[in-house]
Amino acid sequence: MYNLRRDKFLYALIAPGVLFFLIFKYVPMWGIVIAFQNYSPFQGVMGSEWVGLEHFIRFFSNPDFYLLFRNTLAISVLNLIFFFPVPIVLSLLLNELRNAAYKKWIQSIVYMPHFLSWVIIAGITFLLLSQSSGIFNKMLVSMGFAKYDFLTNENNFWALLTIQNIWKEMGWGTIIFLAAIAGVDTQLYEAAKMDGANRLRQAWHITLPSIRSVIVVLFILRLGHIMDVGFEQVFLMMNGAVSNVADVFETYVYRLGIQQGQFSFSTAAGLFKSVIGLILVIVANKLSKRLGEEGVY
Repeated sequence: MYNLRRDKFLYALIAPGVLFFLIFKYVPMWGIVIAFQNYSPFQGVMGSEWVGLEHFIRFFSNPDFYLLFRNTLAISVLNLIFFFPVPIVLSLLLNELRNAAYKKWIQSIVYMPHFLSWVIIAGITFLLLSQSSGIFNKMLVSMGFAKYDFLTNENNFWALLTIQNIWKEMGWGTIIFLAAIAGVDTQLYEAAKMDGANRLRQAWHITLPSIRSVIVVLFILRLGHIMDVGFEQVFLMMNGAVSNVADVFETYVYRLGIQQGQFSFSTAAGLFKSVIGLILVIVANKLSKRLGEEGVY
């Protein structure tokens, strides 16, 4: 009680964040119980029939499961391989800028796409890549080439989503890495200069090892969202021609849960995603600790 009275203003400061997580993250978890029921909105959670694992068995035996799993995993892995390192590299490049005004100007430009909604991003993509009126196809035609099918070609869809993610979020992702780089002891760089290390050597042997723990933590957290590829982005970019490679767990849950009213079945599908993410975080955290890193917890 003494600590509570002494630090009352600090507790008041964190209260809104704690309330947010309690109200919007933990309390709604009670809703996962309908994954084990034949939920009816008229009977409610307490009155609906209990069916156990019936919806999970139906979900795993559904031919769509393997297609959804493949598409979701492929998009996530591409983001993990190509998107995750980009903010790190961009942070290292921004750290090398010595003109403070120029550095802030560049940061503002790369941060800006983060604040655009996916509706705007999808609209820009259509304006650029549309086969009928896209700028790129008009340029190809003017140079004597045939139009290219950017948006309705299955082979392009995963790469297109990855490029959109990189462009939209790479700047925002640098914030944490730049903060970590700012905490690196400057004496290490001075000592490296004395030994004749150039900028590249300093970045490789000093900067990256110094922020390694931050990279590991963010990588582990990213693994927890490996089954989350972003409903809005996929939903806006999906069309009938690419549905075979675009249909993911989020769009499947939306289609069955919201449009068809299969609340219990869609909840079971969503719960499966969350469990996979939880398992990956636990395993990755244990591996990181065995390798000498701090991990998430």
